[in-house]
Amino acid sequence: MSFRYLPMTEEDKQEMLDYIGVKSTGELFSEIPEKIRFTGEMNLASPLSEPALIKEFQQLSSENDNIKVYPSFLGAGVYDHYIPSVVDHVIRRSEFYTAYTPYQPEISQGELQAIFEFQTMICELTGMEIANSSMYDGATALAEAALVAASYSKMKKTKIIVSEGVHPEALEVLKTYASGPDLTVQQIPLLKGQTDVEAVKDAIDDSTAGVIVQYPNFYGSLENLKEMEKAAHDYKSLFIVSSNPLALGVLTPPGEFGADIVIGDAQPFGIPSQMGGPHCGYFAASKKLMRKVPGRLVGQTVDEDGRRGFVLTIQAREQHIRRDKATSNICSNQALNALAASVAMSALGKKGLRQMAVQNIKNTNYLKEQVKNTGINIVNEQPVFNEFVIDVKRPVSSINKKLKEKGIIGGFDLSKVDNNRNEQMLVCVTELRSKEEMDYFARELEGAVNAD
Repeated sequence: MSFRYLPMTEEDKQEMLDYIGVKSTGELFSEIPEKIRFTGEMNLASPLSEPALIKEFQQLSSENDNIKVYPSFLGAGVYDHYIPSVVDHVIRRSEFYTAYTPYQPEISQGELQAIFEFQTMICELTGMEIANSSMYDGATALAEAALVAASYSKMKKTKIIVSEGVHPEALEVLKTYASGPDLTVQQIPLLKGQTDVEAVKDAIDDSTAGVIVQYPNFYGSLENLKEMEKAAHDYKSLFIVSSNPLALGVLTPPGEFGADIVIGDAQPFGIPSQMGGPHCGYFAASKKLMRKVPGRLVGQTVDEDGRRGFVLTIQAREQHIRRDKATSNICSNQALNALAASVAMSALGKKGLRQMAVQNIKNTNYLKEQVKNTGINIVNEQPVFNEFVIDVKRPVSSINKKLKEKGIIGGFDLSKVDNNRNEQMLVCVTELRSKEEMDYFARELEGAVNAD
């Protein structure tokens, strides 16, 4: 059987060698001294035919815990949500799948319109005035928001206050980004599962460029945005909110609380968990920050004949125009995932998106009550979305091992991100979990916790 992945035949190779006047590929490396050349045999398996290669990859992938096989209660930033079948159909079209950054609007109207629609839907969800055409992921969007806050103050303010309720990995990305321009990152502890508002007020001063909070936070709890927004704006600092966009289908959008920037990850919309990435960060802001916003901005306009058209706008912010004054390092835009999110949101519609968010709340509250009835302690009793924390009184890794034996993917082991949470598990529930699966989880969790 021929190997379809080989770029040329032996006859092709010989014809090329004859054309350039050498007898073998070895002659191409004649200038490299023989004593430093590798002359042995490479320890590689023989090439495989396409059917054999598919079987090989299927065998390797079967070693993973597949959420299509096991009910998953693992979230922590990557969620198992319903993906409308139309999403894959649209994004696999070659016009989108292989599209490059649309510098020439006259030949990229389809791509530009899709991006514009993504921006519009993000603005509607967040309650903000403008949104860009997506970021790499939620973590880098958060870090970029901090840079915007400092830049907006013309670097006169260099302190970023951030809640410890923000995703731990996003916190690490923020610290990395902050090290370049020498920004100070001050973390605010949680009080009973929510950001300590009084600690935020005490930390803010005239050097504070921005205040960052996650809503709902990493542990699933809702936050008091109103109080923190007031505290930030009293010192003319920017108020930045990282938010799960699905939650905004039912929760009051951060824009209505006075947020200056709303960022997050659109992974819940049409993007599978796929080993943790790639994702689709979103970045929405108020108009006053338009020239500071990173990434692509697509605008709607009309041509000389009055026909509607779409263009990349305010490009002077971007590195292909003024590299030394660019607002970010985004070059080729990863907008395919933004398209997936757009198609998913469009397929669900406003009503469907709200119903999906409500079902997430109902399922979370149901499982929370079932777990509580087993006698297991619920750490965050306040209202939550998607996730809640439980105390299992023993290492979470041992509990998850027992759950795996019962065909369940357990929750996130919080000891991986916080040494003070050595026996706490972050449990995630989405609209895909059935009542039977949730009852089974609660029952097997009780057995694992109480096992000798």
